[in-house]
Amino acid sequence: MDMAEAEAFLALAEELHFGRAADKLQVSQPRVSRLIAALEREIGGKLFERTSRRVGLTPLGEQFHALLLPGYAQMQTALARARNAAREAAGQLRIGCLVTLAGPALTRLLDKLSARCPDCQVSMHVVETRNPYALLRSGDIDVLVSYLVVIQPDLTAGPAIEHRDRVLIMANGHRLAGAQSVSLEDLADEEVHENAPGFPAEVYDALVPRFTPSGRPIRRTYPWDDDEDVMTAVARGRIVHPGCAGIPLLTRPDLVQVPIRDLPPLPVGLVWRTDHQNASIRALAATARSIYRPGTRAVARLRGR
Repeated sequence: MDMAEAEAFLALAEELHFGRAADKLQVSQPRVSRLIAALEREIGGKLFERTSRRVGLTPLGEQFHALLLPGYAQMQTALARARNAAREAAGQLRIGCLVTLAGPALTRLLDKLSARCPDCQVSMHVVETRNPYALLRSGDIDVLVSYLVVIQPDLTAGPAIEHRDRVLIMANGHRLAGAQSVSLEDLADEEVHENAPGFPAEVYDALVPRFTPSGRPIRRTYPWDDDEDVMTAVARGRIVHPGCAGIPLLTRPDLVQVPIRDLPPLPVGLVWRTDHQNASIRALAATARSIYRPGTRAVARLRGR
């Protein structure tokens, strides 16, 4: 049974007159007759008694009406609420993103959101590494695309949009440059950069663990100035950099990326202020959940070196 048949049946059951039912539905009377006939064939029994003077429900029709009416009402309520939610999601949605995390997953999310909520106007903002949560807290952006390692009481970690595989980035001539993969234990024999001022400590600890599995310290010695300075130090062989695959800034001819086999992929997703959730943010989060589910993740994998 399709929606047209259901609506024709309910209209005729209420009006008990084919002409009035057709007027109510704004279709022709033969159209109502065809829909009712098709429905009766699907059910396998008569729903209406028809004479030249009157139309009435059969016992089967009365039973069917009692069962159909609540379900139809629920469907209409669901449609109305969905339309209201879509209207509420209209307006501006300001999304911030770390420059290292832009890519196909974010593009796919925004395209899907535009299709679902065409009146939602999205603007993108680059977020500085030094303090990625600053624009969220000041109210200059509504949502941040970041690593989903959030231990901040005023922030909510929403759904993931992708996972990034872990790689060790080093100079072309580094001793590990030719390896198929490296272990976290290998980092104890290397030096890495310090955390950037203002960058969340929990995120940096996830990217660059303090210790190897055996308890050996990973030495954070090189002072962080900016991303380009760090990558130059890596290219010159002064330090190595545990990072994630799929970051254009880290894909250079003077650098080599080798998978870290014992670090799990890091989730990238949506973060917002807990006290600032609105219809547009909920629509974005629902869209993310609809296109990216556990077990079907689209990982940004390393494709050679």
